[in-house]
Formats: sequence, C-alpha cells, structure tokens
Amino acid sequence: METRNRVGLSFYVKRTKPLKNGEVPIYVKISVNGTTDELATLKSILPEKWSVEKNAAFVKTKEAKELNDKLFEIRSKLIDQVRILKENSREITATTIKESFLGINHEEKKVVAIFSEHNQTIQLLAEKSDEYSKETCKRYIACLNHLKKYIKIKYRKDDLLLNSITHEFIAGFELYLKIDNNCSHNTAIKYIKNLKKIINNAVNNGWIKKDPFINIKLKAKNVDKEFLNEDELFQLINKNFSIARLEQVKDVFIFGCFTGLAYSDLKELTLENIVTDEKGKFWIHTKRKKTKIASHIPLHLIPQMIIEKYKSNPYCQLNNKLLPVYSNQKMNGYLNEISIICGIQKKLTSHIARYTFATTVTLNNDIPIESVSKMLGHSSIKMTQHYAKLLDKKVGQDMEKIKDKFTKNPLSGFIQNICLN
Repeated sequence: METRNRVGLSFYVKRTKPLKNGEVPIYVKISVNGTTDELATLKSILPEKWSVEKNAAFVKTKEAKELNDKLFEIRSKLIDQVRILKENSREITATTIKESFLGINHEEKKVVAIFSEHNQTIQLLAEKSDEYSKETCKRYIACLNHLKKYIKIKYRKDDLLLNSITHEFIAGFELYLKIDNNCSHNTAIKYIKNLKKIINNAVNNGWIKKDPFINIKLKAKNVDKEFLNEDELFQLINKNFSIARLEQVKDVFIFGCFTGLAYSDLKELTLENIVTDEKGKFWIHTKRKKTKIASHIPLHLIPQMIIEKYKSNPYCQLNNKLLPVYSNQKMNGYLNEISIICGIQKKLTSHIARYTFATTVTLNNDIPIESVSKMLGHSSIKMTQHYAKLLDKKVGQDMEKIKDKFTKNPLSGFIQNICLN
C-alpha cells in the first residue's frame, strides 16, 4: 500500500532578523510526516502588517495584495514539486520539496554518466589491485558502448535520466543487442547483467527509489560446449608444426588441456608458480584471476615437457613467464588454422582446453568431481557440473561394471526363461 504523505505549508515572519528598513523576512515552513524545513521567500514586510492567523499580509493596500498573490504563487509551485517528486518515484520529504523548488536535484543522475564513473573505478582497481581483471573491465566497456549506441538510436540522446530505465527500456536494449548486434542470447544476458549492476548501485545509493529490474528474470540458456575427445587430443599432441607460431599455440593449448587453466591464468604463470612436494612431484600453485580462488594442480608429464621446451624462450626469459602466450584474439585465430590442418571438425578456442581437461582428461578417467573442482579453482561442485559432460564411452564402461552382478544367480534362471520364450 502506498504511504500517504501529509504535506503542510505555512508562511511566517522572522521577527528576530529585522532588515535595515525595519521590515522582517517572510519564510515558508514545509512539513512532511513530522519532518520540517524552511524556505526563504525573498519577500519582507513590516511586522505590524503581518497576520499570524491568516498566514498573510493584512489586505488594505495594493502592495499587500501583490505580496499575498506572490506568496500564493510560491505555495502553488511548492505543491507542484510534491506532484513532480511523486511522478518520478522520488522520496517526498520537506528537504526534497525545498530542493526541487530551488532546482537542486541530487538524484538527477544519468545512466551513461554513472556507468562511465563505474568503469573508470574498476579500471583503476584492476591496475592497482587484483580485485578486477582486465577482461572484466573490457566487458563493462563493451556494454557501455552498446548502451550509448542504443540510447542514441532509440531516444536520439547522448544520455538518459536514471528514472528512464524501465522494463520497456531493458526489453528494448536486449532486443537491440540480439538483432542489431547479432549477440547470442547468453551474450545479451551478460550485458544486461552488467547494466543491472549499475542500476543496483544507483538504488543502493538512493539515486532512484524503484528498481526497474524487479520481476525481470535474466536466465542464460544451457549451451553444449565443445571439447576434444581422446582421439582428437592425441592427434593434436602428436602433430608437429614447422611454423613456429602454430607450434607455440598448440603447446600452450595442450598445456591448458592438462591443467584446466583458463587463458588469463595461463598468461600470468611464472616459474614461481611451480612447486615441488615432499615426494618430488611438480605442482602448479596459482590463484584464479577470475574468482581469486586458489588452484593446485599436479603436473602431468606432457605439461612438464612443454615447460622445459620453453625454458630458454626469449619472450619467457624477458618477461619472466612460464609460457609464450599470444593475445587471446591471436591465439583463437591460430587455433582455427590448427583445427583445419589437423582435420578437427570443431572450432577451437582457448577455453576449449579447459573443457577438455574437465571432461576427457579428468572426469572420463575416473577422477572424482571434487578433485576436478579443486583443480579448476571452483567455489562449488555445482560450478564444476557445468563442465562435467561425460562421453557415451565412459557411460558404457560404467554400466559394464554392473553387468556380471545382474546376469549371475539368482537371476540366471530368469534370463534363461526369457531366452526360451
């Protein structure tokens, strides 16, 4: 139920602050549900000509009538401010009425402006700390660029007031992303979630009263991710490229297939991340850039050989890096070349290595999901289940384990009867 605001307006004179000409200033007291504030009318009157009972000047002269008309005009404008505040879903208090009358509007913030402020802040944090990754910053920058274009096309403006962000605006922005920018459903939802964070900040700061995202469900679709099966992975491992850049990208990709590290984590690895345990086994100890969660991964012989291969690489030595990792854009471009040369009918990307680790290398070789989750640096097994795509071959092998149990006594007689019939 909507709260009803009791607004009171009363004029009075400040007899304690007389002016040089003997007159006293006239103020209006604004009261709303027990809160009060005062507003100077910039009008004055001789004390004896003011009627406390009538809240006005004694009407005996033309000047007094003009003064009362002016006070009535001020009253009407203040009442108008109450209506305007209500229409814009802003809090109605004595102070907000006064500020609205004076043209002071602390809440008149605009969406592009506060989005830009947010992006500047996270970029500084990304530079000065590990609170945000560069990839996260890029996503917010891309979202803001899309938002600017949408506002320009749809509303023919450079920016909009926060209270312009409505259900209709959000639905229109999603449609713009999907149709005008050919974004997939999940990509569009990610951008909408970026916008939602900005609006949440505005609500928390009291810049807008009503959250336009209420009752809007932002649900991504489950998408089957590609990964390499065993045959494809061995095909890639055994392939030697005479072109250095392709050989290098192949090695980095295979390293990802045997460690499960995301591109951003692979790129940051140094020799300091290699740890030897009490048994002399090598491990990678790192912290995921995206989640800040520790990830400890025992090193298979293949990634160990790849590390050794690039120990003397000039780029690695100069930049203190474990592997020579290209930019993600270049790496994905070169992986596309590699898939064509190898005859792999899948669009290879750097992230497919992570899926391959989770499925083909670990889960399908009976590595418990709890261990896989820890190596992937996930905060919960639920996240790991997103990667857990078991191959038909593995399901078949698992079912073979119960074959003997259900084909021996006491079921053998049952099976014979079935065969006879």
